[in-house]
Amino acid sequence: MDQGTMQVDVAIVGGGPSGSTAATLLKKYAPELSVLVIEKAKFPRDHVGESQLPSIGRILDEMGVWEDVERAGFPIKIGASYTWGRTADRWDFDFYPVEDWVDEPRPAKFAGQRRHTAFQVDRAEYDMILLRHAEKMGAEVREETRVTDIQIEGDRIEGLVLSTGEIVRARHYIDASGTVGLLRRALGVDVEVPQELKNVAMWDYWRNAEWAVEIGVGATRVQVRSLPYGWIWFIPLGPDRTSIGLITPSEHFKSTGMKPEDLYEQALSEQKEIAALIKGAKPEGKFQATKDWSQLSDRLIGENWFLVGEAAGFADPILAAGMSLAHSSAREAAYTILELERGEHDASWLKQRYDTRNRTNIEQHIRFAQYWYAANGQFSDLQEHCQRIAKEAGMRLAPQQAWAWLSQGGFTTESVGVTTVGSFDIASAKQVIERFDQQGRGMKMQIHGKNVFKLNLHNCKEDVIGLLENGRIQRIPCYVRGESKLPRTGNYGLVTSILEKTSDGRKIFSEFARLAQAQGAHASSVVSALTQALEAMVSEYWVLASTDKSKPKLIADLSDSRYVRDHRRGDAALENLSTKFHVVNRLPTGDHAAE
Repeated sequence: MDQGTMQVDVAIVGGGPSGSTAATLLKKYAPELSVLVIEKAKFPRDHVGESQLPSIGRILDEMGVWEDVERAGFPIKIGASYTWGRTADRWDFDFYPVEDWVDEPRPAKFAGQRRHTAFQVDRAEYDMILLRHAEKMGAEVREETRVTDIQIEGDRIEGLVLSTGEIVRARHYIDASGTVGLLRRALGVDVEVPQELKNVAMWDYWRNAEWAVEIGVGATRVQVRSLPYGWIWFIPLGPDRTSIGLITPSEHFKSTGMKPEDLYEQALSEQKEIAALIKGAKPEGKFQATKDWSQLSDRLIGENWFLVGEAAGFADPILAAGMSLAHSSAREAAYTILELERGEHDASWLKQRYDTRNRTNIEQHIRFAQYWYAANGQFSDLQEHCQRIAKEAGMRLAPQQAWAWLSQGGFTTESVGVTTVGSFDIASAKQVIERFDQQGRGMKMQIHGKNVFKLNLHNCKEDVIGLLENGRIQRIPCYVRGESKLPRTGNYGLVTSILEKTSDGRKIFSEFARLAQAQGAHASSVVSALTQALEAMVSEYWVLASTDKSKPKLIADLSDSRYVRDHRRGDAALENLSTKFHVVNRLPTGDHAAE
């Protein structure tokens, strides 16, 4: 029965992190807008996707919810420990050099070292914090309310029929309903699903499991452990609660003829490190299993609607990027709506920018997942499957060819002016490729051995690129050549301005050092960021690198990293740490996989 019509400016379907992020930012920057969040569940409720990446911290801070999340005391994710790649040796990937970690009281501000770390969150509590914050900001939240019908005219949503009988009409609609894609399906938007990334996920929550490593007050690493037929995640969510899950290909799971619970128990018992960590622990008995398919929607925006989060696309959880993509796409959608409301930018440019930027970002993460699976030598039972992944993706695993394939889409899809690809910086991404190569072939930075760097603006055009800041999408000048864009802002802008004055490598790096000191930051991290921007510009031919034999050559050595390193160097770094730490279950090298 029709209970009346409700008119709002923005209707958001889904109250998870995507929906809460969009609602909060809309109300922060345009409090006059009426925003409705429709959520079918009653919060709190459990949800997977607990392991985050550092990029989320900036968004939480912008939302004004960082302090609430930090106050919850979730473990600080300083990085991850893997058995993955060419050998069974454990290796660590840290967001922040563990030997530089300084113990500090919590709750802490979003500053200093905490700008480089992430959270491992109990989603029941985390999602509740975010939804209540959106409500506090002025959004109306309807929990335990379903969308039972979607009224569509062409490519336009005309209204939502709720389980209460009400009809909601809005000027903008956001689908934040997750992989179910409630609005997406009703609109007939297709999704692309890589056939060889159809996996099954199964998990439970455990009480009183040991942490593999504890650094100071609440800092730790996620554990990722390969098996012959899949991989296990081990994510501490608090002092006595841990999420432990298994990912395996759907076809392998079907071939075993086993129940999900039995395969899960087998996996945990076979992986000796995980088995030791849960020796004195007990599962909560909330075992769940679901399909875990990577997918990408054909388009993310229409006449008056947006797809965000997993409704837009989903990348396999091996990279822990799901929550980053959810928060960032929701932020992008909110900013786009804010600018559409102001009417100062061309609407078609805003919409095209949203679609292209976010689809490319998701696509890059899916591409990285394909590479990780195809190149994992520990999947001894899945070698044919891994070969099919590479074939389906059109990927070659030789390091240089793999890099060219992975870096499609450029280095500016995640953060304009900052060099990243698939949530990695260039140096870390190349180190991972080197570690995965079955023949042990090395990777080099393209600037290695060079000392002349000439800016190359031949056959390019001047255009603009969008930069999101303080509720506005700023139109920033950039150069465009083909599909490649060079923003004149951030690290790229700094490097470009230096290269306009000199091509001499020694002078360029002297200027990098001067800029680092002027910013009052850790000089090494600033120089590293500028160096990687230069590397990206060489990769995309914005800079032509050569060698003057009469001058010293640049040495860009990937092996000297405090971010990606084998367990021996990682353990040595912990030994040099002034902060107290605790490590359990250290096994000899090469003795980590299932037997």
